[in-house]
Amino acid sequence: TFGWASLTPTERRVSELAAGGGTNQQIAAALIMGPGTVKSHLEHVYRKLGVSNRTELSASRSQVLGGSES
Repeated sequence: TFGWASLTPTERRVSELAAGGGTNQQIAAALIMGPGTVKSHLEHVYRKLGVSNRTELSASRSQVLGGSES
């Protein structure tokens, strides 16, 4: 499955923190996980959302918050 609705709760939280400007280290500390785990979650998020970086992730999140969830 694809789109924001396909994200697990952890993927959604990681993506929110990443889209908000958090580094992998900061996200890892906030969610009590390793930076490698954050990276893995972000790779899954990117694939599910069809984006390739944090800038595109942030833009996608802005669209969702604007009411046009994909």
